[in-house]
Order: sequence, then structure tokens, then C-alpha cells
Amino acid sequence: MNYVSTRGLAPRLGFEDVVLAGLARDGGLYVPETWPVLSAAEIRALKGASFADTAVAVIHPFVADAIDREALRRMAHEAYADFGSPDITPLVSLRPGLSILELFHGPTLAFKDVAMLLLARLMDSVLASQGRRAMIVGATSGDTGGAAIEAFRTSERVDVVILFPDGRVSDVQRRMMTTPKEANVHALAVRGTFDDCQALVKAMFNDHAFRDRVQLSGVNSINWARIVAQITYYFFAAVRLGAPERAVSFSVPTGNFGDIFAGYAARRMGLPIDTLIIASNENDILPRTVETGRYAKKAVVATTSPSMDIQVSSNFERYLFEASGRDGALIREMMARLQTDGAFELGPLWPRLKADFAASGASEGEVADCIRETKARYDYLLDPHTACGVVAANRVAREGETVVLATAHPAKFPDAIATITGTRPPLPERLSSLLTDRERFETLPNDLAAVQRYVEAVRSVQEVAT
Repeated sequence: MNYVSTRGLAPRLGFEDVVLAGLARDGGLYVPETWPVLSAAEIRALKGASFADTAVAVIHPFVADAIDREALRRMAHEAYADFGSPDITPLVSLRPGLSILELFHGPTLAFKDVAMLLLARLMDSVLASQGRRAMIVGATSGDTGGAAIEAFRTSERVDVVILFPDGRVSDVQRRMMTTPKEANVHALAVRGTFDDCQALVKAMFNDHAFRDRVQLSGVNSINWARIVAQITYYFFAAVRLGAPERAVSFSVPTGNFGDIFAGYAARRMGLPIDTLIIASNENDILPRTVETGRYAKKAVVATTSPSMDIQVSSNFERYLFEASGRDGALIREMMARLQTDGAFELGPLWPRLKADFAASGASEGEVADCIRETKARYDYLLDPHTACGVVAANRVAREGETVVLATAHPAKFPDAIATITGTRPPLPERLSSLLTDRERFETLPNDLAAVQRYVEAVRSVQEVAT
């Protein structure tokens, strides 16, 4: 299995190189050269399989000969050994036709754990085989950073620097990044938005001399291995609800388009999915794009669902590449226009987008009402991101079963939940010291040179230490 860039100018790479590369050298994102397809019989055979074994069945076609199937199985079972639920991603029925897929039972209480813990093992395996060390630099709107630091904090071959928007993540999200004591992990507050952080990371990847000098790698959803690991829970949930004989719809809270692109990938692999619903908050660039056919940035609005406070959805480029029949020149033109004008027209791709996705944005008032009503009616507490998913699922009504992806535990947003419900949700016991542990982080301006100097200093210290 080889991988190609969405912008068409980077060399094809195998899975191991894609894991380490993250962003392609032409600025594009990697996608598989061809989509593997699981037959109805293969999907049916996943009935009763554990989450880890489902992951192996879904991921191995993308890995091919790069990693032995038994080694992949061992990594998957290790990655999911310490989740707070034996089902890893349990399904909870709210009412007939609407279920919640809880993706927050990992160590940092967010869906990012599902992919990140496996990615860490994959990356360590590849680095060990090549005798190399890597510098991971990533941007987070809240959850990716904590998950990355947790996943890689014990790695002997990876240093991690995570950029987060100063003052724009919850206290719990920030502390999950700033309280780990390991010398190889670093949290960096940037005076700006998540889009600023993401732009800094992309600029570092596109500075090829810097990229090579520090051995840069990425764990944002620009990294294909993150996406492929997330495909697993679509199969796991759908099979439990009757696939392949029964199609299921999914409502997905998403800002960077990675989580819902994993659903699109599952559909391309043969999973019978009825409707993929893009659920957004007031930063509704994706629903506006579906409605108007124009992708146009606005100012980022701070909300109670900060992980979706985004106006540049990186993984949307992967979808556009597929929808255009893999026209790299067109993608380069669109991304250049976004850079210069802050917008681009989808043109002939718009009807395809509307056929592939439904979309809905939720106001802050609608999010709060949904959380209160769901608690009162079903005695179930949603976090604000998941509430956006429930609002969208109710608005985009479909016959049959709709699964809302619960992307985070409500305890990650205690202030918002307390304001909405009057009750502050407690953290799980295993995180009881999180709010009192000493924090360790730096704050820098939204300046590429300053951030690059910081990353190079980290690299130099670790080279001396090793």
C-alpha cells in the first residue's frame, strides 16, 4: 500500500514513511493510493470481536507488509489495555433511533486517545527499526495535545512540543498538557487562536531545511495513521447495530474534519453508512460550505466547545481531493486561494459534497438547552461538543439508527457544565490530582521564528541528554 499527496507533487510513500512524515513535502496530506474494501462477509465476521481485534482487521489493509499482522495485534491490545470501559468505545442508547458512542474512556477523556495511543506504538516501532529519533510538533484546540503528550510521554525515541491557543482551552485540557513531568514532553501556549497554532505547525513542515534539521514529525490529524485508527470505531459501532445488513447514520462533532473524514473512509471501505452529519458549533464554516458551496473563513468565536473553535479545517483537503477525482492541481489552486483570499468556491464539487454529507451548526443557546434537556429527560450528561452532535442529529432527522460520537467527557469542561446545569462534574478518581499538580509550560507570541527557536532548543537539550 502506497500513499499519495493531495497536492500531487510529493513522492509516493509507504506506510512507515507516511507515519513519520505527517505532512507531505508539497504541503499536501497523504491518502491511500487505493481504498481497500472489506466485503460484507468480512464485516459480518467482526460481530463479537473485541475493539482491538476490530482495529487490526480495519487497519491492516492500510499497513500491508510494513508491519506484521501479529505485531499490529500486539500494539492494538497494548494501546487499549487501560481504557475505563472493557468495550473501549461503548454504545449507550438514549432513545429508539439515537445512540451515543462514548469515545472518552481513554486516559485523557477524549476521542483522540483512541488513535493517539496506537499511533505512539506504531511510530516507536518504525523509529526503532530505522534507528532514529523524531521531534513531534503539533497544534491543538484542546484534546489532541493532552492525548499526544499522554501517548508519547514514556517514549525513548520521540520528543513532543504541543502548541495550544493561550486562554482558549479549558483548565482541564490545559493541565493535561502542562502537568506531565517527563523531560521529552513540552507544552507551548501561543498568543493566538488554534488556527494560528495550526498555521505555525504547517509553516514548520513546509520549511524543509528546518524540518530535516530537527527530524520533524506530526501527530495532528494531518498524520494519516491518526485517521486510519479512527475508522475502527465506525466499524465497531455499526457492526454492533446490525451492519452490514443494516445501515447506520453518524453525527460527528468536528472542527478539523478529521473525525468525520474517518467516517467517510469507513464508507469507502464498504461500511454501509446512511448519512454522515457534520456537527458544528458557532464556528460553522463547514455547515456554511455545505449550504452555499463556498468555503470562507470568518473570525474564530470562543465557545463552550473549544475543540471546534476552528475556521481552517485541514482534513477537508483530503475530502476535496477525493471528490475532485484526485485532481492535485485543483487542490493546489483551492489552497492557494484560501491562503490569499481566505475563501474559495467549490464549483462542480459542491453537489458531491451535499450528496456525501449533511451539516448543522449549533448556537451556544442550543448547546446549553440540549445539555439540560438530555440530562432531564434521559439522565445523561453531555459535554458541549457532543451536545452539538445531538442538536445536529435531531435537526437532520433520518429513519433508522443515528449514532452521535461523544468526543469528550463532560468533566473536561467543568466550568461550562456547571454554568449550564448548576452541577460541576467530577473528574474520574484516577485524575484526582490533576487540578493541583504543578504546571510546566512556556508562553510565546504568534511568531514562527520564536517557535522554531524553542523547538530547536528542545532538540538540542535532548541530543545532549541522549
